[in-house]
Amino acid sequence: MNNNDFSSNTYDKNDDFVDITRDLEKHYIDTIEILRQTVEAKDPYTRGHSDRVSAYSVLLGKKLALPKKDLITLKIGGLFHDIGKIGIPDSILLKESKLTDEEYSQIKMHPIVGVQILGNSDFFYDCLPIILHHHEKFDGSGYPNRLRGHDIPYLARICSIVDAFDAMTSRRSYRDVIPLEKVVEELKKYSGTQFDPRNFICILRYCWAWLWVNR
Repeated sequence: MNNNDFSSNTYDKNDDFVDITRDLEKHYIDTIEILRQTVEAKDPYTRGHSDRVSAYSVLLGKKLALPKKDLITLKIGGLFHDIGKIGIPDSILLKESKLTDEEYSQIKMHPIVGVQILGNSDFFYDCLPIILHHHEKFDGSGYPNRLRGHDIPYLARICSIVDAFDAMTSRRSYRDVIPLEKVVEELKKYSGTQFDPRNFICILRYCWAWLWVNR
């Protein structure tokens, strides 16, 4: 075999390896999407929640003039922010009465489980901070790491307020949709403690009508 033949065979093998890697990555992402749909299918009242969080996060990101790369991260992070709930027992996830402290402790594990699920793929790398930190609170009382203020990744702070908005404006098994006026009151009440005040002001100024119409 001459050098040209060796080089040609090497390139062919490298191309095959790249193709196999891409195929595996695609199958992995497809599997994760199935898991996401499985989580939402468990509870008819939360079906579509992740899709709305994704869309609303991108809208808020545009109003905040974020670069395209961040908008893509918000879109993916919003879609998969609750993927870790696949590891929560249905008896807890679908419980209509108040959770016990032990049950709530299990719920609070879902961001960590989500990162464990998605952390094996470079495709999800940029959105892992959203997955892990979308339940942190601006005053440091959130979970899982009790981050405070600007220590919370910025895109996770966007997802946090949008997540709360959709939860309040969607029907649940234990309550109806909360009126918009009450939602505004609640988000304003917790602006600076649970939510980044800048995001609240932006939602109030630019996004309410679109969010409400498209909820």
